[in-house]
Amino acid sequence: MDNFFNSKNIIEIVLKWRLQLAVVIVAAILLSILFSSPIFITPLYKSTCLLYPSNISPYSDESETEQSLQIFQSRDIRDSLVKKFNLAKHWGIDSSYTHFESTLVWEYSQRVHVNKTPFEAVEIEIWDQDPIMARDLINAMIEAYNKKIRAMHKEKFGEVVFNYNYIMGVKRGFLDSLKTRAEELGIKYGILQYEAQTREVLRAYLSTGGGSVRSAEAKAMKKNLEEKGGEMLLLSEMMRSEAGAFSAMKMDADRALLDYNRDYTYVNVLSKPFVADRNAYPIRWIIVVFSTLAAFFMAILIIGAIERSKFRSFSTERNEG
Repeated sequence: MDNFFNSKNIIEIVLKWRLQLAVVIVAAILLSILFSSPIFITPLYKSTCLLYPSNISPYSDESETEQSLQIFQSRDIRDSLVKKFNLAKHWGIDSSYTHFESTLVWEYSQRVHVNKTPFEAVEIEIWDQDPIMARDLINAMIEAYNKKIRAMHKEKFGEVVFNYNYIMGVKRGFLDSLKTRAEELGIKYGILQYEAQTREVLRAYLSTGGGSVRSAEAKAMKKNLEEKGGEMLLLSEMMRSEAGAFSAMKMDADRALLDYNRDYTYVNVLSKPFVADRNAYPIRWIIVVFSTLAAFFMAILIIGAIERSKFRSFSTERNEG
């Protein structure tokens, strides 16, 4: 028996059944156009944005781009978009549905795509039945991303500022206590500058020969310096050291406060989102082409089966005759 599915038989079948096949093809085209229309498939418009992260530092071995992906895909940003645009209602998800949350998350994952490009940029794609909404969602997503990182930075830099202020307060108190004690020594014992006063007392004491009023004052000062001079010298060194440490810490605290109060943006947008003027889904010509081809080959298979059945019946009757 000849093979009904070789090229020769297919051509013969097409020629023999050309009218029926033409009807099938026309019907397939019309039906695919109908079923790919907005009546049956909601058209989706795509808006895209291309950006590079900026003013951020990775927390581990991840790159800045990978960190940005994690933040863009975070639940906080997703929830902020859902709440701001009431996406559940916009996408037709019933809030009383048992699996409302999981359905909303799945729908969001199908419509919002954030990926890394081969050149370490972040690409955002949003698909929606409203092209303006698709554009606005990307802009809101970038805004939420900036707010999220700003809040993270404020939290961490706030901790740094708090610690600096605490330590500086402790150091300021200790430095004040040193100054208070130095003032006490100056008032009670007349000790102000240990090294200079020691030289002056020695000069006065030696020049008078120990017999004048000035010599008596020098003796008294000499005694005070002997008793309290070491403490005053230690206080002077400690105040100098603490003042230097306090000054350096104040500079670091000012930088931390500057970081805390900064109002930066954290993206460099290379390609801004746009309002699409034609839908990106469904691609109707692809649906029409594949549907028509599928209908055509299905018809060929059915006609081939009919021809084979007729051939077998004819062979059986001839053998019996």
